[in-house]
Amino acid sequence: MRVSPDVLAVLDRATCTGNALSLAHLGQLDRKLYAAVDNVLQAAGGKWNRKAAAHLFDGDAADAIEPILLTGEVTSRRQEFQQFDTPPELAAHVVALADIHPGMFVLEPSAGNGALAIPAADAGADVQCFELDPKRAFALSEIGPGRFDVTCCDFVAVPPAPVNDRVVMNPPYSKRQDIRHVRHAVRFLKPGGRLIAIMAASITFSTVREVAEFRDFLAEHNATVETLPEGSFKASGTSVNTVLVALDMPGGAS
Repeated sequence: MRVSPDVLAVLDRATCTGNALSLAHLGQLDRKLYAAVDNVLQAAGGKWNRKAAAHLFDGDAADAIEPILLTGEVTSRRQEFQQFDTPPELAAHVVALADIHPGMFVLEPSAGNGALAIPAADAGADVQCFELDPKRAFALSEIGPGRFDVTCCDFVAVPPAPVNDRVVMNPPYSKRQDIRHVRHAVRFLKPGGRLIAIMAASITFSTVREVAEFRDFLAEHNATVETLPEGSFKASGTSVNTVLVALDMPGGAS
């Protein structure tokens, strides 16, 4: 079920508190628009409750609508997000855009199955990987001892050290984790270093304060944002629309 841009705009401005989603602060919506929004919320598992003056969900309301905002569609009542591996062609594009040379220090903060780390190592870089999933971290470390260093941990809890020439990353998107991961990853770059990140397309249009502030952050760093084709991650099991962010740190030689 595809969701129209005007409905997405309303959902993006909704207030979620626990299992309740409220539109009251938006004022009187056009009847046709409200009907479309209500239809989407019901499809996602929300039920209108007159006493609460809100749509109520079985679980957290924000978790219920976030996948809709990311993908622009409703596929089920509960959409659970997991890690979606970078397709080979896109991984090659990321590494090429990163302009990795032999001997560089490269960071991959959410390494997964090594879709970005492996081509970075193949380009001659010294690659450091972080991966939250112990099984994936172990599998990655077994690919080839000495090819890259793998640490199993939550990347955003790692103290930053500005020692890397490049960062290539495909962070998790749910609950705007991609924004927090990118902001943290920038702090691992040397002066003149470059970051290439695959991010949810919602960073280009969401009016949520955290997202708006992130757009200001990108502008301050003269970052570029490339819209990736729809369905770029279809083979990996998700219809999330994505963009490619390229950011260069000032100073130094890259």
